[in-house]
Amino acid sequence: MYQRHWGLEESPFASRVAPGSFYESPTHEEALARLHYLVDERRRLGLLMGPAGSGKSLVIERFARQNRDLGRVAVEVGLVGVEPEEFPVLLAIGLGLNPRPGLPAPAIWRLVGDRIAEFRYQQTPTVLLLDDADGACPVVLTQVARLAKSASGPDSRLTLILAGQPTRMGRLGTALLDLADLRIDLEAWEPADTAQFIETSLRKAGRSAPVFGKPAVTRLHELAQGIPRRVSQLADLALVAGAGRNLTSIDAETVDSACRELGTIEVNAE
Repeated sequence: MYQRHWGLEESPFASRVAPGSFYESPTHEEALARLHYLVDERRRLGLLMGPAGSGKSLVIERFARQNRDLGRVAVEVGLVGVEPEEFPVLLAIGLGLNPRPGLPAPAIWRLVGDRIAEFRYQQTPTVLLLDDADGACPVVLTQVARLAKSASGPDSRLTLILAGQPTRMGRLGTALLDLADLRIDLEAWEPADTAQFIETSLRKAGRSAPVFGKPAVTRLHELAQGIPRRVSQLADLALVAGAGRNLTSIDAETVDSACRELGTIEVNAE
């Protein structure tokens, strides 16, 4: 375990995917603000786009919790592998319903529609957060489009947020894309974001003194291309490598070595 070597109370990077460890960088902060705009303005559909590892799922989880804290209804559903018969069941459960086993899909859809209408009459904003929408099957996407179309009208309180990778969002089809009110892009971190993330994560883990030298942070950012998940993975491996070599700090060479071990990021010679 490298924690003892670096004087850490816990692993600072290995669990960064955990919602409680969410690091709200400027790009994530901006995305959350725009998502709130969609709900506050009663818009029916927004697209949250970002490459793999950019933090879409964490933004969705944080946004859902913020809405629940405001007394709103927030339902999170990951769409990868979800069958058309399963989708309304997941929505019903998320909306606080308990459809009995074997209930036909049309009946479950009626329950979902009635519950959404109930929240509308109560003037309670309802947010459906659909992660990995670009991996959903076509029939489920048709169901999503019908939901979005039902959210029209001045008295609507339903907002749908679809998350996915920008290179794959064409899979949603024109029916959904044409309904989108706003596209929100998660940008890669700037070098200052990466440096702040590393410093903050180490401090939370119990380390006050610097571990990564400035050249190491610069190299780590370059190799990870500012993608949060890659930054976290590479920083964690660099700590392991540094502890194994009994180093007192992480340099750029150690970052390169850790990157080769990770194997998913190409190391180019300078």
